[in-house]
Amino acid sequence: MSDPTSVERARLDAALAEMPALAARYDDVLDAPDAARRLWQRAREDVQQDRCFDDRPLYWARLKLLHRLRDAKGVAPAERDARGFAVAPAEQPPTVLVTGFDPFHLQRDLAQSNPSALAALALDGTTVAGCLVRSAVFPVRYADFDRGCVEQALTPFFRRSPRLVLTVSMGRNRFDLERFPGRRRSATALDNGGQQGGGSDAAPTPPANLDDGPEFLEFSLPASLMQQVPGRWEVRDNREVRTLERGVVTARSLAELSDDTAVQGSGGGFLSNEVAYRSLLLQRRLGARFPLGHLHTPTVRGYDEAVERAIVEQIKRILAAALA
Repeated sequence: MSDPTSVERARLDAALAEMPALAARYDDVLDAPDAARRLWQRAREDVQQDRCFDDRPLYWARLKLLHRLRDAKGVAPAERDARGFAVAPAEQPPTVLVTGFDPFHLQRDLAQSNPSALAALALDGTTVAGCLVRSAVFPVRYADFDRGCVEQALTPFFRRSPRLVLTVSMGRNRFDLERFPGRRRSATALDNGGQQGGGSDAAPTPPANLDDGPEFLEFSLPASLMQQVPGRWEVRDNREVRTLERGVVTARSLAELSDDTAVQGSGGGFLSNEVAYRSLLLQRRLGARFPLGHLHTPTVRGYDEAVERAIVEQIKRILAAALA
């Protein structure tokens, strides 16, 4: 089986030359016992204690660790642990789960950050509206999604009946609550492994293991409460999708989309839409009931600390409103 991280690891030398301090920040952890879990903990402490308000050092350190382990059997567990998924849900409810994504578009900018990962680090282990937050960060790789990384990671949390689950990604000029995720891939953009998803706007393709799912699903977030949160950016209840039969549609209900073929969900046709769809389908398969949905953040080019701080603070308020 090919290594989906190989293309990402090939960028390490360039990253070390372009931003040496950032890419080497956690080198002292890499040879320690339980290095993967310690990477996550160090990055979380850096963000929460305001020593380094940045998601990128964790990303590059994780790739270094995986490079060292490339010939060992511990690669998959190490990556999982360094993404936060090794942290078991709290024994005492209520618990909230927030997930983010790695930086992407690294082909054009090695210095790219992702505020959704930064929010995950900022929130993990904190308390919001009386609820303990647990967080984790997904890879931006189609191969991992095809192998069931979302279902494997989320099932233990879903079985514990969390108070709320919010998946988060970057990609808009405001905050969008993505009401109707679609089943198919249509984005032609490359993932972090240099791969395409196999679909296009003309021929959207269902991913692996989603054969039993409908074309669209609907989130269960308290959107009206979340939209009232003040901040720098508008929070929109996004109902816009694209279908083969009708093109762009602003759907008033899920029933309105029952006869359409998904091209793009309200979250698009890339992995941000897919994590939203997969999580909702998993919840249905497990017969679980709790508020669940996806939030798109404003886009950041490269890294902008002031903007990303504002994004993370508004996410905290949005989450608090959802739990009110």
